[in-house]
Amino acid sequence: MPVSGHCLSLPHATLFPTALRRSAMRHRFLTTLVSSLCVLFAASAYADERPTLTVYTYDIFARKVITPELRQQFEAQCQCQLNMVGLGDAGNIMSRLQLEGTKTQADVVLGIDNNQRAEARRSGLFAPLPTHLGTPTLPIDWQDATFMPVDWGWFTFVYDSQKVPTPPASLDELINSDLRVVLEDPRTSTPGLGMLLWMKSVYGDKAAERWQQLARHTVTVSRNWSEAYGLFLHGEADAVLSYSTSPAYHIEKEGEHRYKAMNLSEGLYMQIELAGKLASSAHPREADQFLAFITRPEFQQRMLVTNWMYPAWHDSEIKRPAGYYQDTFTPSRTFMMDDATLDAHRKAWVREWQSAMSGARR
Repeated sequence: MPVSGHCLSLPHATLFPTALRRSAMRHRFLTTLVSSLCVLFAASAYADERPTLTVYTYDIFARKVITPELRQQFEAQCQCQLNMVGLGDAGNIMSRLQLEGTKTQADVVLGIDNNQRAEARRSGLFAPLPTHLGTPTLPIDWQDATFMPVDWGWFTFVYDSQKVPTPPASLDELINSDLRVVLEDPRTSTPGLGMLLWMKSVYGDKAAERWQQLARHTVTVSRNWSEAYGLFLHGEADAVLSYSTSPAYHIEKEGEHRYKAMNLSEGLYMQIELAGKLASSAHPREADQFLAFITRPEFQQRMLVTNWMYPAWHDSEIKRPAGYYQDTFTPSRTFMMDDATLDAHRKAWVREWQSAMSGARR
């Protein structure tokens, strides 16, 4: 029996240290796992406690301008989460706000423009800007306590120089030409609205007649800029309503110089894209921080090479790519409609445009 007892106990005596080590390792693993989960849960709880700042904008801004680096930088500064909501074209932003009214989830709006400013102000949905933003660097004087500039540019027609070696030198020449053009709808697109006001600024009471002439060689009227420009790039038209800075994109991103902007002798219409804070915002402090963030050189620099428009702040500190110098220009005259005139006549001018375009295409 003693011999048998020793034989039976020998494996236990031999394996016990190994089993003990395995048990200790399992204990350490479980302790580490629990600690890690606690950290993760704590971080998640912290993230959930941070306020979420919601910005209504258009798709390009939401997808391309706000990089992960810019987002991380702003969120660290404001101790909040940034929710960029792309609403398609900029023309959709005011429609969405008017639909939601004071119940909107937006804290900030980014991407309405100077031609929508009167409508936005009349809505009563916006609060005053913070007072510490500084002075923008625009080519015109800007005084507004509710809406701040984000970027700016001129509307014009972009053409394919391989198809159009000698472009029109004036808006009159373009209208009287047989070039196939693509336009945007002024009811849904900010470039389309800009074109409406450009025509009215140049031709006044004769605008309807000029629209009829232009309609005869208009391929289509698109709902937004992206759709119109896509049709142009696919060869559906010789020219498209766009921006004087559009060729810079093709030069910088594609090394392509065939796309040019028309420097029309009558002058071009200026667009200034704007941002504003909603009066109903639950996060006014974070909204003010975001508006201030827009003015920073790093934000303006990023916008220059993603939205392809001129910076509205710290222009002298921004490094412009070579494409901005090769095929861009300053027009002989700049048009911009004042808010009072625009607000009083916009609906009538849109009806005039609809009648002229539809009548000419029958």
